[in-house]
This record gives sequence, structure tokens and C-alpha cells, in this order.
Amino acid sequence: MAPPFTIAALYRFAAFPDPEALAAQLRDLCAQLGTCGTLILAREGINGTVAGSEQAIDALLSHIRTLPGCADLDVKFATADEAPFARMKVKVKAEIVTLGAGDLDPASQAGRYLDPAEWNALIADPDTIVIDTRNAYEVAVGSFERAIDPGTRSFREFPAWFDRFAEQLREEGREPRIAMFCTGGIRCEKSTALVRSRGFEHVYHLRGGILRYLEEMPEEQSRWQGDCYVFDERVSVGHGLAPGNHVICRDCGLAHRPDAAHECPASDLAP
Repeated sequence: MAPPFTIAALYRFAAFPDPEALAAQLRDLCAQLGTCGTLILAREGINGTVAGSEQAIDALLSHIRTLPGCADLDVKFATADEAPFARMKVKVKAEIVTLGAGDLDPASQAGRYLDPAEWNALIADPDTIVIDTRNAYEVAVGSFERAIDPGTRSFREFPAWFDRFAEQLREEGREPRIAMFCTGGIRCEKSTALVRSRGFEHVYHLRGGILRYLEEMPEEQSRWQGDCYVFDERVSVGHGLAPGNHVICRDCGLAHRPDAAHECPASDLAP
């Protein structure tokens, strides 16, 4: 028997002139369908994770795909035996993923999508700069070979880091190809819009993020190293999205392998 709850994680950068009106429609529809989870709308698009019966999620996604620019909505599915969220929330915010870099239009400014095979070819070129747009605690679990870790603690820190990095590139007289990636695609897509707004044209990002890459790319052809940190009870996943070998430290909240030494930052605070 199929699990009673279908979970859909979705996002789409699109131009929403009146996100409040769209949110009101979605609140009514979600109430009718009995879904739970969170949807965030902004003038730049929609983002969220929702759960419900398979029929309810199908109906909700069908509606979202009718919204302006959302026909190609990116969705990742999972299932659960119990409701993963307590209630349904539909919010309107300034951004669907908070970068804090002023006016960007990812729907029109973002870099070029690459599928996993194209991605492998691009990052194999030593002249390509590969940037991990995730936070440092995620990067520590795994990343692509040669990827630069900006060492950020939140996505809001990325613009300042990139501006410093861009200045270094200009001092070296370089205009390289820049390949960017994140867990599911939303952060790297928005990051490419930022990078292009800074005057770099040859900018690329991985379609569907690391998760789609690990799902589709055979391990023997993969350029991924380690596991991928995920924001759920699995903690990390590997190729084929098989559960990884990481746990969360109860003291500091960081992921680590249970069979490896873990230097817990919180231990420095112990009396």
C-alpha cells in the first residue's frame, strides 16, 4: 500500500506582480485540499514544501503551474506515513530565498542550466571556477571536486564573499567560466543572477542541484565527493539518494560521521 502522504518540494523563479493575490488563492485551495506545509511567495516567484494525499498534491501542483512563468515548476517528491507538518502556511515575503542583495530578477538574469553530463564536462576543465553556494556546515559533509567553499554561515553572507572574490579575479585580469551549485537548485540559481549582475557573463548552474545529480549520475562517472547534507531526519544522502552515514551532534547541531572523531565547537563552552 502506498504511503498516505505525498511530499512535494518545489520552487520557481517567476515574475509575480501581485503575490498577495496569488497567496490568497493558494490559501483557499490548500484549505479545500487539506494539505499541510509551507509555501512562500514573493515578487520573484514561489518556494516551499507541501504534503497531502497524492490527489491533493496533483491538484495543487496543477494550479501552481498555471501561475505566470510556472509551467516548468521544479518539483522533488517524497512520501511519508504520517503528516510531516502540523499545518498549512502560505506566506508573502520580500524574497523566496533570502540573499539580501537588492533587486535581482532570477527569472531573467540567472545563468545557464546544465544537466549532469554537461556539468561533469564543464567542471572537468581546470579553467572553470566551481563555487559551492551552500553554507560551511553543509560543505563539510561533501562537495564537488575542486569546488571553492566560501565559508559562509548563511546565504546572506554570500554576496559580500563574492564581491571580494570578484575583485580578486579582476585584479588577476580573469573572466572565467563560473559553475555554481547547491542542494536543490534554488540558491545556486539565485546566486548566478547575482554573479551576472556583477558583470560576469559565462555563468552556469546545476539543474536540480546536488540531489538530482546524485539521483541520475552513475557513481562510477560522478565527480561528487562525500555525502550531501539534507535538512531532514536522514541528515545526509549519497549516490542514488541512499541514506548517508552522518548523525547530528546534539550539542553543536553539526553533522558528523559516527565512526570518526568530531571536534564539537560547543565543548569549548562547557564549564
